[in-house]
Parts: sequence; structure tokens; C-alpha cells
Amino acid sequence: MQVLARLRRWHALIAPVVVLPLLITVTSGMGYRLLRDWGGLSRDQVHGLMVLHEGEWLGPVGKSWYVALNGLGLLWMLITGTGLALQGWSRQRGRGRGRPEPEESSEEGGT
Repeated sequence: MQVLARLRRWHALIAPVVVLPLLITVTSGMGYRLLRDWGGLSRDQVHGLMVLHEGEWLGPVGKSWYVALNGLGLLWMLITGTGLALQGWSRQRGRGRGRPEPEESSEEGGT
């Protein structure tokens, strides 16, 4: 249980750091594609969205770091989030079969 508590803590610490870059990447990528396909805009008309999406606004070196760290942040959140979700689902299945609920410690943020 110690490992899952630590994983949950790291997931919660990293989430605020990666949420804004991921939000920028997702919204600019979706906006670019939808405005091109459904809005009928040209590549030049929506180029600013691709500049945001790819991190070009950070320069050549910053762009590479932005893409790498954004990808690693997304992978981290997906992997740890999936692990935490699976753990929660297995707890719920266990409760349905008459197993006792595990006690939660007060340091996990319970009220």
C-alpha cells in the first residue's frame, strides 16, 4: 500500500505542472484540424495554432524540450492514472464480494 500512496502523491504533484502545456497542445491541435477540415480555413490562416501546438514560440531548442517534456508528462499521467484507476476498480470489485474494506490512513487527505 505504501507504493500506491507514494504513486498517488507524485501523480498529484506533477498534475498541476503538466496540465497547462497539455491543455495548450490539445486545444491548439484540435482547433487546427477542425478549422482546416470543417471551417475550410487554409494552412496559412491557422498557422498560429500550429506554432502553439508544436512549441515553436519557444525557439528551436525550447521547441524540442517542450515536445519531449509534454510527451513524458502525458505518459506519466496516463500510466500513473491508469494504475490508480485499476486499484480503485479492484477495491470496488472486492467490496462487492463481501471482502472487508481496507482502512485508509488520515494522511491521504480524508475528511
